[in-house]
Amino acid sequence: MAEAPGKDGPPVADRPLSRTGGRRILWQDLPPEVRRGIESRVGAPVISARSQPGGFSEGLASLLALADGRRVFVKAASRVGASAVAEFHLREIAITACLPAAAPVPRLLGSYDDGVWVAGIYAEIEGCLPGRPWRHGELSRVLDALTALSTDLTPAPVAPALLAAPRLGGWRALTQSAGAMTRLAAITTWAADRIDDLAALEADIDRDLAGRTLLHGDLYGFNILLGADGVSVVDWPHAWIGAPFCDVVTLLSSASVDGIDPEPYARDHPLTRDVDPRRVDVLLAAHSGFLLRLVTTASPSVDPSLIEMASALGVACLRWLQERGLGSKARR
Repeated sequence: MAEAPGKDGPPVADRPLSRTGGRRILWQDLPPEVRRGIESRVGAPVISARSQPGGFSEGLASLLALADGRRVFVKAASRVGASAVAEFHLREIAITACLPAAAPVPRLLGSYDDGVWVAGIYAEIEGCLPGRPWRHGELSRVLDALTALSTDLTPAPVAPALLAAPRLGGWRALTQSAGAMTRLAAITTWAADRIDDLAALEADIDRDLAGRTLLHGDLYGFNILLGADGVSVVDWPHAWIGAPFCDVVTLLSSASVDGIDPEPYARDHPLTRDVDPRRVDVLLAAHSGFLLRLVTTASPSVDPSLIEMASALGVACLRWLQERGLGSKARR
């Protein structure tokens, strides 16, 4: 795991990172009654299935070819084997049902819930994940799409009661665990030495990140599809309502994993260029706090590919925050 480097240091990720979790299952792994139930919902037998890349949820994430020529995308998880993921799927089903039809997001076709297994059934989106490392053309294309998406999702079309709390913050909680602090120092002494400053920044989440826009909340390359007709943003269980610049900053922080300086993009983007710099600092601190708390407190049973990605993304946030000047109140 990498130290937050200086401005002239190497990319945070010094080896390829998997963008797909290691706990996926295949269509044939589902219980027969679950397969039959999903086929009943889609109205045709499944003749083939292909697991799809991107994302770290356990369970099924497959494109199903149907006997009538249609294709649908299905995500499924068991409350017994992956209870948190099953709850994510239930939340995503509810959120996606509320998203505007014109927005470049998945279209919900139906769902399945037998009390144990939960599945969301979505229209196929033709496209592929962005390349890694990020390329300027693809990154710019996605950033342009986020401007339009923000307009589509303001005011938020989803009732707050359907949403979970934003996945932000964790520095103050880390100080309560000596073991977590030891593990944090092994990842980044820079953050361990400044944890009070980071905690002070994340304390201002409610004030500095407030807004009326529905945000994705987990906007990285593995949740984006590039198609011939546009950019689609998928996987919405972690959506929350806040300031429109937040998803742009989250996406740009991932560019730092590849050694790309996100600051010029932030200065130019319409959703970030006029934002008080301290508000960006608050988001970077809160986002890295969530990620690195996950990394330093995870049990050994957690998917190692998820921990590796969360570590790289958390350190990338810190890298950008370090280059901005930790907690600066006025930086242009």
